[in-house]
Amino acid sequence: LKSFTEPPRHIEVQILADTHGSAVYFPERECSIQRRNQKVIEETPSVAVTPDLRAEMGANAVALATQVGYTSAGTVEFLLSPSQNRYYFLEMNTRLQVEHPITEAIAGHLDLVEHMVRIAQGHPLPFSQHQLDARIAGHAIEARIYAEDPATDFLPSMGRLRAYLEPTGRGIRVDAGVVEGTNITHHYDPMISKCVAFAATRPEAIQRLDRALDRYVVSGVTSNIPFVQTVLQHANFQAG
Repeated sequence: LKSFTEPPRHIEVQILADTHGSAVYFPERECSIQRRNQKVIEETPSVAVTPDLRAEMGANAVALATQVGYTSAGTVEFLLSPSQNRYYFLEMNTRLQVEHPITEAIAGHLDLVEHMVRIAQGHPLPFSQHQLDARIAGHAIEARIYAEDPATDFLPSMGRLRAYLEPTGRGIRVDAGVVEGTNITHHYDPMISKCVAFAATRPEAIQRLDRALDRYVVSGVTSNIPFVQTVLQHANFQAG
């Protein structure tokens, strides 16, 4: 029989492993806010993971990577059952994830891509697990901004971006694949950009992201920004 988990948590662990036998893990990313099994909001660290559980999941993620001789950046994904205090392996993504900027933010704005390149060139990791742990601070949340209509079951919204303006400000980072005038077509994923907010605490990060979304300008297509803000403002989300 398979276990039934209610409510489930989608938790993933970012790792870096070099060619010299060293590997480290970063604090987990919570990716439970999804639609059609696609992540919409990710944050780190997760309110559902205790320090002891974080260390255990991180150690298991590193063990998995080292056992198969994996090098570079990778993400080990788990299904967490808080009610059972158990977690289950889902998969390992042998690449950088869309949500990697939130990990970079809480790790002193470390550049994961730079370390992937350095590992590929044969360089050892420049920090130990203890040294990495000492860098970790704050809370970060990412929202994926899609050209889609939540009112029509999140169907993609096709068209030309007649106006597009990204928010800026302290603790805000936007990574985008479009500019004003870009055509959003059915040939590619309808993601417009990803907006990351970093702050000292989770409530501050939520508020900072919500305010940043107020400053987005997306015209010509329908976006999921109002939906994301509804989630951010919901009492259940704010409670964790």
